[in-house]
Amino acid sequence: MNEMMVRVIQTIGGDVGFSRGEGQYLYDRDGTRYLDLLSGWGVFAVGRNHPVVREAIESALAADLPNLVQMDVSVLSGLLAERLLGFVPWLDKVFFANSGTETVEAAMKFARRATGRARIVHCSHAFHGLSLGSLSLNGDAIFRDGFGPLLPDCVEVPFDDLPALEAALAAGDVAGFIVEPIQGKGVNLPGDAYLREAARLCRKHGALFVADEIQTGLGRTGRFLAVEHWDVEPDMVLVAKGLSGGQTPVGALMTRKAVFDKVFNRMDRAVVHGSTFAKNELAMACGLAALEIIEGERLIARAERQGERLLRSFRAMAQRYELVKDARGKGLMIGIEFGSPQSLKLKAAWGVVEAVNQGLFCQLVTLPLFKDHKILVQVAGHGSHVVKLLPTLVMDDADCDWIERAFDETIADAHRVPGAVWSLGKTLADHALRARAAK
Repeated sequence: MNEMMVRVIQTIGGDVGFSRGEGQYLYDRDGTRYLDLLSGWGVFAVGRNHPVVREAIESALAADLPNLVQMDVSVLSGLLAERLLGFVPWLDKVFFANSGTETVEAAMKFARRATGRARIVHCSHAFHGLSLGSLSLNGDAIFRDGFGPLLPDCVEVPFDDLPALEAALAAGDVAGFIVEPIQGKGVNLPGDAYLREAARLCRKHGALFVADEIQTGLGRTGRFLAVEHWDVEPDMVLVAKGLSGGQTPVGALMTRKAVFDKVFNRMDRAVVHGSTFAKNELAMACGLAALEIIEGERLIARAERQGERLLRSFRAMAQRYELVKDARGKGLMIGIEFGSPQSLKLKAAWGVVEAVNQGLFCQLVTLPLFKDHKILVQVAGHGSHVVKLLPTLVMDDADCDWIERAFDETIADAHRVPGAVWSLGKTLADHALRARAAK
């Protein structure tokens, strides 16, 4: 196992021995309850161990289904594809995979085959997965370093920059443009016109417009798909993470029939792309259950309502606290951005911590939230100044009270110099300096 990950968990005090999960809560070895704002990086959108998902698994096992015959067509996969396309009526076909990164890999291959072109355009600060193809589309060097050479013909343009995108597309050799409607690393939102214009530019230059909704989809942002906020209809939509209720890996690529038919265009090409465990009956049953929960429990509307409440609260904190620079997001995908303060004592303390490791201040927020307030939350990326909330969609008003109180107290404490937060910062800085010296 990953010994370095164990060290990270021990350093941040996370080795509490989680022993049980239920809905939006985690419980440690002592029975202490934590509010999970990480949700397995968005996997547990419907909460942990949802009884409807559990029942679906038990029913699939009890039915003795002829799983993965391969030379057969899974009825459950057809049903899940039909249900998914009911939410995305402008698309016609579904390809199932085992994960988000596999779904991105499929999109790259489909785009190249359908257009006869090689280049794939992606955005800076993007995250599309960690297998070699999807890694070639990632906009963060920390993930790429040491794994090259990556795939050729992958072109990066700045996010939310239409002139740069048009310049990349204008050569006429781009197979597809892949973009997260809201970037997960930093919770970066596009301008109001960006996605619509990006889709128009792709049509103009013959490229496919691919929306990576692996993190933003399935109700996360207060719409089934995040692109719905901007009235955009991509040529491909990619979903995964919460699609199985968190219990088994699954991803889905939804696309237009014309694209699909270019890939699987003859009987001898029926197996040119696939995956051994794709369309397995447990994943398909879980997918059907997850969509039933999302619709039946009105989780999309709940995500919109709770997200609006939390954003109002965080924006009010930005008015009160000089360390808080911005609060942004849609639904229950929220980023709180911190930045250098103006007052002299705080500015000096910030400078010392950030000089050791860029983004270290955000750990001074997440660690007390975990230790003192029993809230599990993450920094939005390496070297980032954004704390990111990606909770389950089943949170209630009492959970929002918990979040608002905990963040308010933690941020208020960060404005006291000297104080507990800055003492923790000194300890982390000393650890980092010793680690550098040991290299």
